[in-house]
Amino acid sequence: MTLASSPDTLASGNMRGAALMVAAMVLFALEDTLLKDVATRLPVGEVMMIFGIGGMAVFAGLIKQRNERLLHPALWSRLILVRALFEIMGRVFFTLSLVYTTLSSTSAILQATPIVVTAAGAIIWRAPVGARRWMLIILGFVGVLMVLQPTSGAFSPLSILAVLGMLGFAGRDLTTRAAPPVLSYAQLGLYGFAALVLSGAGLLIWDGPATLPSALDLAALSGAILVGVSAYTCLTFAMRMGELSVVTPFRYSRLLFGMAMGILAFGE
Repeated sequence: MTLASSPDTLASGNMRGAALMVAAMVLFALEDTLLKDVATRLPVGEVMMIFGIGGMAVFAGLIKQRNERLLHPALWSRLILVRALFEIMGRVFFTLSLVYTTLSSTSAILQATPIVVTAAGAIIWRAPVGARRWMLIILGFVGVLMVLQPTSGAFSPLSILAVLGMLGFAGRDLTTRAAPPVLSYAQLGLYGFAALVLSGAGLLIWDGPATLPSALDLAALSGAILVGVSAYTCLTFAMRMGELSVVTPFRYSRLLFGMAMGILAFGE
């Protein structure tokens, strides 16, 4: 990956990356709401499988439109396989957390991601992170803890599901940034949603049997697929431009949107 060297270009990349990150967080919050609602009526594994297959179909269409290869040789690289494992880990545990805990609590715990990604980026790629940025990132997480209040009834032992999901997503974001430049956002999206199908199949074996979705369920899942693909695309672009320590903290905005959705949709 080539990062811009001039200050003006770097600043422009940071602005675009931050804007895309906020857009991704809005869309992910809406996706979470739709999936949480459908998962109250269908098995979690079935929801993930349908969602994953739909996302794969959309990204496969984009790949064909761009005259790219569905199965690029870079798919079998160690980094992409590790990314798939992180994707599975993040999706499985985060979706379970959505189902068994509140949306606002799950969204709050996910906000530890900026600290994990920034710290890992500083260690792995020697990404510059000054004292002021560290202070602001940590201050943001303190704010998250104040909202979550771990000693309150909103926090339960099942919240460990969200913690494991957060670690999976952090690993996915880091490997997305390091992914071979020859892989487009559409190809990465296809492989990411394929991992979601595998995750759902495993959960369905444990949480089944499958249930015939209603017209309302299919409509909600279709909306979640379109929103999810858009969110995934924004996130992929965001993680591939600008500085990690600048772009990643804008993930905190998901807390605001997640809490708003929890209040409006589920009366949390």
